[in-house]
Amino acid sequence: MASVPSLASSVHQRVADALASALPEAGGADPLLRRSDRADFQANGILALAKKAKANPRELAATVVEAIPTGDLIEEIEVSGPGFLNITISDRAIVETLAARAGDDRLGVPYAANAGTTVIDYAQPNVAKEMHVGHLRSAVIGAAMVEILEFTGEKVIRRHHIGDWGTQFGMLIQYLVEHPHELDHKADGGSAEDIEVSGEEAMSNLNRLYKASRALFDSDEEFKTRARARVVDLQAGDAETLAMWQRFVDESKIYFYSVFNKLDMDIQDPDVVGESGYNDMLVETCKLLEDSGVAVRSNGALCVFFDEYKGPDGNPTPLIVQKSDGGFGYAATDLSAIRDRVGNLKADTLIYVVDARQSLHFKMVFETARRAGWLNDGVKAVQLAFGTVLGKDGKPFKTREGETVRLVDLLDEAVERATSVVREKAEKVGLSEQEIVENGRYVGIGAVKYADLSTSAARDYKFDLDQMVSLNGDTSVYLQYAYARIKSILRRAGDREPIAHPELELAPAERALGLHLDHFGELIAEAAAEHAPHKVAAYLYQLSSLFTTFYDQCPVVKPEPELVVGENRLFLCDLTARTLAKGMSLLGIRTPERL
Repeated sequence: MASVPSLASSVHQRVADALASALPEAGGADPLLRRSDRADFQANGILALAKKAKANPRELAATVVEAIPTGDLIEEIEVSGPGFLNITISDRAIVETLAARAGDDRLGVPYAANAGTTVIDYAQPNVAKEMHVGHLRSAVIGAAMVEILEFTGEKVIRRHHIGDWGTQFGMLIQYLVEHPHELDHKADGGSAEDIEVSGEEAMSNLNRLYKASRALFDSDEEFKTRARARVVDLQAGDAETLAMWQRFVDESKIYFYSVFNKLDMDIQDPDVVGESGYNDMLVETCKLLEDSGVAVRSNGALCVFFDEYKGPDGNPTPLIVQKSDGGFGYAATDLSAIRDRVGNLKADTLIYVVDARQSLHFKMVFETARRAGWLNDGVKAVQLAFGTVLGKDGKPFKTREGETVRLVDLLDEAVERATSVVREKAEKVGLSEQEIVENGRYVGIGAVKYADLSTSAARDYKFDLDQMVSLNGDTSVYLQYAYARIKSILRRAGDREPIAHPELELAPAERALGLHLDHFGELIAEAAAEHAPHKVAAYLYQLSSLFTTFYDQCPVVKPEPELVVGENRLFLCDLTARTLAKGMSLLGIRTPERL
């Protein structure tokens, strides 16, 4: 089915056409239409146009109003103040537009006209290291952006740039060579529980091996010498060393996937392309930068300088692409990744979901790539920078001992808290123990994701589980219960069907809910263009709030309204549920039908 024009876009077109008719020289002018508390919409563009044309704004507004047909889409239009237009939509137009949306699996949401190919770099844990709370935001924000962009028709290529290279592997590999059974496995299953057990065992193995190898490295000079020699072997591509390195990568993936499974996220193996994936490109990247003059040698290192970035001493802060000892830094890998993503994957947008504290690095990397011609007017790179997860005290989230919080512990506690909330209401709804456990997981993980996604990515946010699993306020639990309530209403309606009745007059709460439902497509386009999943969360919270008001003021099942009124209200309930479910799925959050 074709996309459904929103009421706002239809009104915008009518006002723009009337403006062009009344003031031909203003052809194509934006009427500046927005939602208003004085009417359904207000057009504010006439004031500026009248000033430019040296015309009386109220007289121009009156001329525009005369050129706008009413009675079908627009019920009423009046001039207000110094030339504003207050526009009220007809009840029929609201219901007919919503009925068209309801008849489409995509709820009438259009595909983006300028859809292209985006590579999104997110969820970047480090091999042989435990994932902590700092890894949460990249994974959650990145996964939501993938869903939102794909829904608009964008071709999205996922990339998980894991930390799988570096000098620390010399120590780890050498220890494994000398203690070959440290990574042996006992658990071997495919269920969610088996995956989690296997992941915990993998991390336990890696932790034990890391601690043991570090202790030996610090205490045994001969081992330290062998470990350093192993780094050289790794970088030279020695077969035995690479095979041992691969064991660390594979063991870490077992652990990573268990954590992502707990997060209810799908991470595919082909999408995991770590730092090592660009090793073969590093020498060529440096040569291209040096030959073109973008990078220059400084004290033996290959550097790119920027006038705008200076250190505390006032001297320019360079981007070091290759160190004086010949080693490659993060910049060489990141620049090679850009070459690969633009040249081989044919991306026209690169999104990096990375901590805001790395902003300077990425500004310099992107500028270097622009100077080299790898980024241009047709290819853009953006850092979707995110802030820090804070504790209730407003300081970076730590354990009582001052340690970084393990991500699995945080997720387990969220699920435990949420399961208690679900269990409290389970008897009333008639949930089985299996449903309580399953819904507890969906509610707990949804609470963690929503708390992150309902905050603008750039801002820090406080991790407060008590608030996250609350049934009141701006939480995913509130949204999930709104959805479950609607499904309960539809079940209790029995034989009555959700049917749109455009001939009916709408109550104020019905109108408010209907107008908000119609805004869904424009909201998704805005969130995609601005890389702002928090706007989807804000829309869904407002939708749930408007539904609550509607349900309080407009009886749907009890007391039973007149048949056509009840059918129309059931129709509004059904479309609200579908919109909530679709919006929540774009955020990676499940919507159980019974809670």
